[in-house]
Amino acid sequence: MPRWLSALTKVRCVTSQFSVLLRQLRRQTALTQEDLAERAGLSVRTIRRLETGVSANPQLDTVRLLADALSLEPDERARMLAVADGHVPPDSPEVNGFRPESAFERRLAEATDDLAHAVGARLGREEELRRIQDPFPLPVRWQLAPDNVMDHWANICRASPGASAKPLDLAGRLPDIADVYRRIPSGRLVVLGRAGSGKSVLAARLVLDLLDTRTRAGAVPVFFSLGSWNPTTTGFRDWLAGQLMRDHPGLASAGPDGSNLATALVEAGRILPVLDGFDELAAGLHRAALDALNATTLPLLLTSRPGEYAAVAGTDALTAAAAVRLTDLTVTDLVDYLPRTTRKDAGATAWDPVLAELRDHPERPASVNLRAVLTTPLMVGLARAIYSDPAGRDPSVLLDADRFGSQYELEDHLLGSFIPTVYRDHHSRWDPTRVRGWLSYLAGHLDRLGTHDLAWWQLGSSTPRRSRMLVVGLVTGLVVGVLSGLLIGLVDALGGGSGQVAILTVPGNWLGFGLALGLAHGAGLRLGGGAYEPSRVRLHTRGGARQLRARFGPRLVVGLVGGVSFGLMLGFACMAGLGPMGLVGFGFFGGLATGAGLGTLTGLGWGLVAGLEAPVDIRSAVSPTDLLRTNRAIVVVEFLGFGLVLGVAHLMVLAFAVGNVVPAAYPLDLVLGPVIGLLIGTTLTAWGQWLVFARVWLPLTGRLPWSVTAFLDDACQRGVLRQVGAVYQFRHARLQSHLTD
Repeated sequence: MPRWLSALTKVRCVTSQFSVLLRQLRRQTALTQEDLAERAGLSVRTIRRLETGVSANPQLDTVRLLADALSLEPDERARMLAVADGHVPPDSPEVNGFRPESAFERRLAEATDDLAHAVGARLGREEELRRIQDPFPLPVRWQLAPDNVMDHWANICRASPGASAKPLDLAGRLPDIADVYRRIPSGRLVVLGRAGSGKSVLAARLVLDLLDTRTRAGAVPVFFSLGSWNPTTTGFRDWLAGQLMRDHPGLASAGPDGSNLATALVEAGRILPVLDGFDELAAGLHRAALDALNATTLPLLLTSRPGEYAAVAGTDALTAAAAVRLTDLTVTDLVDYLPRTTRKDAGATAWDPVLAELRDHPERPASVNLRAVLTTPLMVGLARAIYSDPAGRDPSVLLDADRFGSQYELEDHLLGSFIPTVYRDHHSRWDPTRVRGWLSYLAGHLDRLGTHDLAWWQLGSSTPRRSRMLVVGLVTGLVVGVLSGLLIGLVDALGGGSGQVAILTVPGNWLGFGLALGLAHGAGLRLGGGAYEPSRVRLHTRGGARQLRARFGPRLVVGLVGGVSFGLMLGFACMAGLGPMGLVGFGFFGGLATGAGLGTLTGLGWGLVAGLEAPVDIRSAVSPTDLLRTNRAIVVVEFLGFGLVLGVAHLMVLAFAVGNVVPAAYPLDLVLGPVIGLLIGTTLTAWGQWLVFARVWLPLTGRLPWSVTAFLDDACQRGVLRQVGAVYQFRHARLQSHLTD
């Protein structure tokens, strides 16, 4: 059979299968074609053409709209997408009967299972570091929230039209969260609570409990921090897919429709979003975020402070979502918990007098203030860290009414004492005073960026763009200038010269390369939207055409900008007789042509290498350190190779310009070329930005320590930071705010 006829037959089979499935699903939901068209935002004519098979090869965006309008379950949604994309064999049984799993569904199931393992392992480690179970979890409790922040119970319970529904009993404690969530037919729950009341702990426990009972290929509950989402620029599903690829780079692999696996998992309903921190969205975005969430039917859990959520939910609550509100800890909870966190001395603990005062004299001002503070797990956890340690201080100081005249002064005391307490270890390599300054810089950096995600590739990105270009130009240009001067001086000395040429070369190369690399860095920032993203890829002998198409153009432009900038300085240097790097450019235009040619060659080679970049394996564990190490390896391999090519190209330029090449130029170019290539990589990559700012500039100016990675990892071990996939976060938003102030 001719190839074109075989392809036509396949398209007809796919169209026929999709028509049958769409008609069947519409009838199951008792919708007319007009009803479905209205729900999906499509024309009735489009629905008719799809159901009769007149419209061949339905667009995936249209299929997604139909799946949302039909409120499909995850398995049904995955089947509909698979049929529309042609991943169901033409000879498979009817869609309403038994059907073997397609290759597409097997791949999604494997990716889902791998993701579930990675999510469970990370949250399990995080729970251990936070000592949630040591000696037992604080009794986080909740009650049903007021009706004015909830949707109708008929919508929550998915009651049929005209039917009513009774309120559900959703009160519970931390171990009950999974059972409570399963009672909600819509699968949508809002958890409200004050700062530090345990919302994040509850959300993480839900993820772990649901993973324990998850069936193979079932939806994976994934913990997302909402603070980085801008709903006015990024759709909810697109943001979910982007966060998945950030924390699990293997999901960037090509999906069934040419996009990626992360998008396919989201669209197929294989992700259960557990959204933490609705209140942490930037000011003015809460209404847009709620509207975006209401536009989907995805099951989800959302946490928020009551005020931020009530401000928008008062007019339009989260559709089909029940809501609960966390309650305060009681004195009995403190009596049961705090004494078991410290050592006994003659049968008593340091906490006993404090707790006796709270229980026996609750009316005294000191008891009132301390009781008001110790109503949230956050403050109880801080008090434990500061006063329950064997080397800790006497907690009776918390009852000093003269020193702490209000609950706010007590809270500031606990927040301010936390850092010195966790860094008071005499064997620590970090000075507690300097640690507070470093952490304050990081907190201010996040505040300027408007996010809670501390990404290593964004360190320094809160600095104005011009300043960043200047720093990059100074650092990289200085390296080239000094190194080239030393090498040229060595070559000149071996040839019997005076070394004068080396002195003249240093400023020309510093200025030329500094300007070129600084401007190239700025061009990369402009094209990349403000910050370089780390490469979530590995080098492979057979890459993909998709990466090549997406990355070739921007990389070529960056190379051209840097090359022309370098050519300008090279031309002026040649006119002045400096001859940087020994280039004989026949005056200004010769230098300009030489620089532009080398820049074009750099951009061309860097763009072509995109075809050799392949996504990492889904099962590979990802942490900030792992991602940093992977990016460093890629940059070194890619750009050292480019530098060698540049060195050879420079020799060819010299041979073309003067007809012969001095033998001493060979080692000069073959040594300096790879160094320049590596500096180009430093200028144009996330790892390079990390190297310049986090490893040189910020430590040099005292804002960060010299061993930044070790400091951040150590802060995680001490409970100050936490790892969330490929980024760090302050473990407590209140602590970040305190350090910012």
